[in-house]
Amino acid sequence: MANNHEEDTEWNDILRAKGIIPQKEGEITEADIVDMIDEAIAKRDAKNYEEKTVDELDELLDEANEDEERMLMEYRQQRLNMIKQELSEDKFGEIQHIYKTDFVREVSDASKDFWRSECSPGRHIIIALYSLPVCKLMGAHLATVAARNKATKFVKIIGDQCIPDYPDRNLPTLLIYGQGDMKAQLVGAAPLGGMNMKPEDIEAYLRRVGAIKIPESRTSRTEEVKQSSIRSSAVAALSDDDEYESDDY
Repeated sequence: MANNHEEDTEWNDILRAKGIIPQKEGEITEADIVDMIDEAIAKRDAKNYEEKTVDELDELLDEANEDEERMLMEYRQQRLNMIKQELSEDKFGEIQHIYKTDFVREVSDASKDFWRSECSPGRHIIIALYSLPVCKLMGAHLATVAARNKATKFVKIIGDQCIPDYPDRNLPTLLIYGQGDMKAQLVGAAPLGGMNMKPEDIEAYLRRVGAIKIPESRTSRTEEVKQSSIRSSAVAALSDDDEYESDDY
């Protein structure tokens, strides 16, 4: 007679202890079910709280019991911290003109401070070296990009003031600084379309090298498209399965 591994016998206990047969799966008790329900409710409430504004959380606090009040106060503080961080990040929004004597303070040292700061971790500084007419075009577009990305610092400096004897043929040049070091560089306007470049071309390059963040709205749209594609694939697969089953009959 075959041995039933699920039976509670002394022999099975010995086999389990020696690893010969797998441990018996624990039975789900009524208390376990209650705990799982409570955990699901807590996760749902937490998600709802995360989406509330500070004013909405204040309204909920007026009607909350002691446990709910503790949780609501935590989420309220989180929201206030997020608002404080956003305000501290979005403090640039324009191109700052600097000179050779300013470079270490405004670029090298400042980029180190960004990476050490709790409010601005991973922030970069974009340095535009200019001189030629095409540099004026890039400068105008950079002003637009800076206004759209206020968490990133943009500065500009005449080319040979930044790098002695820097050739005009390499202008405009963009230097991307982070943690006190140059992380990337773009030499000349040709990679961006030359005199046909647009602010969007510059933004695309800066996102590609990680110098500016992708807007949340664009990330959300990308995720929606991705989820829609997954759903469409699933529906198509189910439809194919239905046709296959019909052929069998």
